Amino acid sequence: MWEPNLAAMASNREVLTWDMRGHAESDAPASAADYGVEQSVEDMSLLLDVLDAPRAVLGGMSLGGYLSLAFYARHPERVAALVLVDTGPGFRRDEPREAWNAYAESTASALEQEGLQALPARAEVARHRDVAGLAHTARRVMAQRDAHVIEALPRIAVPTLVIVGELDSNFLDAADYMTAKIPGARKVMLAGAGHAANIDAAEAFNGAVSEFLEEI
Repeated sequence: MWEPNLAAMASNREVLTWDMRGHAESDAPASAADYGVEQSVEDMSLLLDVLDAPRAVLGGMSLGGYLSLAFYARHPERVAALVLVDTGPGFRRDEPREAWNAYAESTASALEQEGLQALPARAEVARHRDVAGLAHTARRVMAQRDAHVIEALPRIAVPTLVIVGELDSNFLDAADYMTAKIPGARKVMLAGAGHAANIDAAEAFNGAVSEFLEEI
């Protein structure tokens, strides 16, 4: 899903893209207990260890953006900056969190009943191959247990770029909220782009991120 961006991002810096456990080319453990936000954050930390990288700019889209925020909350010393794409910080109140978790459960159930046909026909989800791993991710990583990520936003002390597609109606308010709550954060809205703004408006996305990275 990052192929339209890699040439621009990696022109003068090292870039690592990765598949979460249960996704695309990564292994998909059979046990649901092997999935969770904490496990994902630990995977990210181990990937940086493999690269011998004490710090990195973290960029994530959708669930990847939420996990980037979760990683910062746990390991702020390892984050040089954040690029948050078509994502949100979770929920402070129980009612909207419960509604989101019901959506996550319905996603998992649809995957189990319909297989990969349940996935939307979008480029960012085109290469998945393990239905069970995706269902475990929906129940254990997408689903949220508390408000620790959203409550940590005012404590973020690194440069932060918030990017959202103009047509990504589900995350427009979240983008505004993160921009307001994260000190010094800036927002870029990409015209004509939907939920995968890095694909839908790749040239504009690459320009905005490259400018941000050069500045920091």
